[in-house]
Amino acid sequence: MNDLLKVQHDPDAHRFEVVLDGGRAYLAYMDLGKKTLDFYRTFVPDNLRGRGIAAALVEGALSYAESSGYSVIPSCSYVERYLERRGQTEH
Repeated sequence: MNDLLKVQHDPDAHRFEVVLDGGRAYLAYMDLGKKTLDFYRTFVPDNLRGRGIAAALVEGALSYAESSGYSVIPSCSYVERYLERRGQTEH
């Protein structure tokens, strides 16, 4: 992960986000109860793409889920591919 990117968790909005250069990238999730989060959308504005922001968002969100005892359902295709590249189907 790019250590210069600061991933913020906004539990009220149910998302993890990075604000950079006037843009806001985010990973949105739903809390399904029973300690399960559904990561359903990752968005990075055009002007922020290619900087590893989506990966940083997923890493931040997965770190939060793991440290809080949540399992994750990767409904977002980016999150699903991210986990597949690391040999995981669920986290």
